[in-house]
Amino acid sequence: MSDNLFDLSGKVAIVTGASRGLGQYFGRALATAGSDLVITSRRLETLAPFQKEIESMGRRALPLQLDVRDFDSIQQMVEAAWRHYGQIEILVNNAGCNVRKPSVEVTWDDWNLVLDTNLRGTFFVAQAMARKMIPRRYGKIINIGSVTSVFGYAGLAPYCASRGGVKQLTMSLADDWGKFGITVNCLAPGWFKTAQTRVLYEDKTWVDYLVDRIPLKRPGAPRDLDGALVFLASDAAEYVTGQTLLIDGGITTGSTRALPAQKR
Repeated sequence: MSDNLFDLSGKVAIVTGASRGLGQYFGRALATAGSDLVITSRRLETLAPFQKEIESMGRRALPLQLDVRDFDSIQQMVEAAWRHYGQIEILVNNAGCNVRKPSVEVTWDDWNLVLDTNLRGTFFVAQAMARKMIPRRYGKIINIGSVTSVFGYAGLAPYCASRGGVKQLTMSLADDWGKFGITVNCLAPGWFKTAQTRVLYEDKTWVDYLVDRIPLKRPGAPRDLDGALVFLASDAAEYVTGQTLLIDGGITTGSTRALPAQKR
């Protein structure tokens, strides 16, 4: 074990859904801490710019195609990653999607798309990785959840169900695989501006309302996730498992907009 508990040098991490958004920020944070990467996307060509960026940092980056809704795709990605590196210590289960609709308008296909991606995909990628990690008796699995893992929001029924499921799944897998030296935790961002949420941030009234409910008085910036991610991926979190770590600026304290002072 390194004297620096947060040093990831000599380790390899898979980051799913790394063609854009938070997946790329997660990859940068891990590479900065010393890890080599496997980066995945449904469309392999979208990974080329990010691969070059990681390699310019002096780290290795293997791009692989992955559709987390396809069982065979998951198995092929994991096998290819292990053949290339001969080891994988860290999994960041980031691939996800969302459908924003009033609940009465959610279709059968909408539900399946979100749950199959965010929940079923998370499980089967973790399962495929655990089968490789168990013989080595070491592994760090980080499932990406959300503030909706613990809060419910209108218009996000499938998404909230999937992220709540990720939280519960994390605890189950932590109990299942702890005896093999594998930790499983859930990193749950609050309100961050991403490709999925960009349209919300175009509404200044909504942003003002959101910021007023966040004790730190700003939405999250991607850099706010770096320390938590590296912590969970590192030996500093050797005795941390089954946890959901909310990086949300404090919004889950339940803070609400203050009422204006009333005239007497």
